[in-house]
Formats: sequence, C-alpha cells, structure tokens
Amino acid sequence: MKRYPNVILATCPVPWTVRYELDELTFQQTVKWICSQLSNYVYLFGTAGEGYAVTNRQFTAIAKSFRHCLPSQSHPMIGLISLSLGTIIERIECGRDLGFHDYQLSLPSWGALTDREVDAFFAETCGRFPDCRFLHYNLARAKRLLKGDDYARLVSRHPNLVAVKMGGEDAAAFADILTKAPELQCFFTEFGFAAMRDRFECGLLAALSAADHKRARAYFAARGDDLRQGCEEFRAVHRAIKAAIDPAETHMDGAYDKIYIKRLRPGFPLRLLPPYSFPDDGAVDRFEKGLPSAWRRSS
Repeated sequence: MKRYPNVILATCPVPWTVRYELDELTFQQTVKWICSQLSNYVYLFGTAGEGYAVTNRQFTAIAKSFRHCLPSQSHPMIGLISLSLGTIIERIECGRDLGFHDYQLSLPSWGALTDREVDAFFAETCGRFPDCRFLHYNLARAKRLLKGDDYARLVSRHPNLVAVKMGGEDAAAFADILTKAPELQCFFTEFGFAAMRDRFECGLLAALSAADHKRARAYFAARGDDLRQGCEEFRAVHRAIKAAIDPAETHMDGAYDKIYIKRLRPGFPLRLLPPYSFPDDGAVDRFEKGLPSAWRRSS
C-alpha cells in the first residue's frame, strides 16, 4: 500500500509587500482559497514558496500564519530547503512545536551528496523524527537525483518516508522509482503525470494547472485519451508562460507560480525576495493572451 494518498498537491506562494514583509491578509486569504478551490493537500516553502530564501525569523512567523489560517480539513506540509542539516533539523523542531507533522525535504545542494551522505541526511531527518512524515523533492538543483535503488534502500529503513515529487518528463526514471519503491506515493507535474498515470497510481503536483483550478481537477481525474488531450493543452500553456516572461531574467519557480495565482486573484503581488528577479505585472496579460482560446477568461 502507498504510504501517502493519491491527491493533487498544491503550493502556497508567499506574497511580499513593497518592503518585502509578509502581506499576511493576502497570504491567509490565498491559502484558504487554494484549499477550497484546488486541494486540501497544501505545502509551504517549496521552491515556488521561496523556502530557499527565507530567514529563520521569517520561516517561524510565516509558518505560524499558515497554521492559523488553515481549514480544519486541510493536510499541510512544510518545505525544508537549506545548505545546513542543522538548520533543517531546527526548522522541523519549530514546525513540530507549531503542530506540523508533514515535511518536504530537499537535499543540501552545495555539493552532490554521496550514498553515505544521503543515508546520513535521511537518518537525521526521517530517523530523528519518527512521529513525522516526509516527502522528498527529487530535483536537479540539489545536484543529486535519487533513483529507484536509492529509494528502495531508504524506504526499508524509514517507514515515515512516504512520498517523492519530481518535475520533468523522464518516464524511465519515474517508472524505476515507482517499480522499486512502490510504497512511495509519487507526485509529478503535468507532463510526467500524463506519462505515468495510466500505468501507475501517482499524484498530481499542480504547476501549470495552478493557473486554472477547475481544469486541474479535471486533469487529475482524466485517463486515456482525455489525459493525452489535456496534456497537449498544458503544452500550449507551457509555451504561453515561457513567452510571457524573459527566462534569462526571471528563472525562479516562484515567478511562474505567482503569475498563475495573480491571473485568478489580481491583488496577489509578483515580488520575489531579493536578489531574485520577478516579472512586471504585464506578464499576466501576456500569459493570458498566449493561452489556448478555451482557457482565456474572456472566452
């Protein structure tokens, strides 16, 4: 049996004021809206949520605000991104004090971890906190992509390692993990989901689909020809977002996710914490004009 449910997993980006302080009212309203319109399985401080950029003070304050506004039926997760394992441990301890028990891990990215270092990392997170559940974000930015054999070894040692999330379209790598570590729930973005869902149980990591929550839910439920047709629509959405912003200037995940939210909630600011660049507000209009005609709000 899978260790985590088959659901849509949704990120909660953080809105910043002109002084780069938390816009708490907008943040809490957006979290409630995502939970009601897209998914009750939400996470804070992934790459789209700028978990790599917040200070410990910001981490604590925003996590408190997140906890305060979550609907009772929600299933929240806290992201942990740091070069320091000690900082990650401290943030888990902070999250536990606030009542969080699900966490999203990313490997430290200063240098690619060896097998021995990977095992030590999971021992000091999953092993240290057996009362918590952990999802691993397996991404190239960490300089070490884990494979099926890695996860097979880790799940045998850590029953609270429950899920993996991955972007891209490497169907062979996805199938390797799904086959060798079948206990893990795997979350893929739209293209990976389309490649795997008819053969394996897997969840949807809402990326492009965060731009239209109704279509996201329909895509999650689709199979066969409907799934393939939906995938082609998302390829058009992908082209639209790439055309809307300059990737040479704006390259962080959060820039994309904030455009998707602002399309649906115009008051949401596009700012990213310095030094990272973010697009101008016109990017939302450019994105809208590039979408398939059936997606456009004026249609």
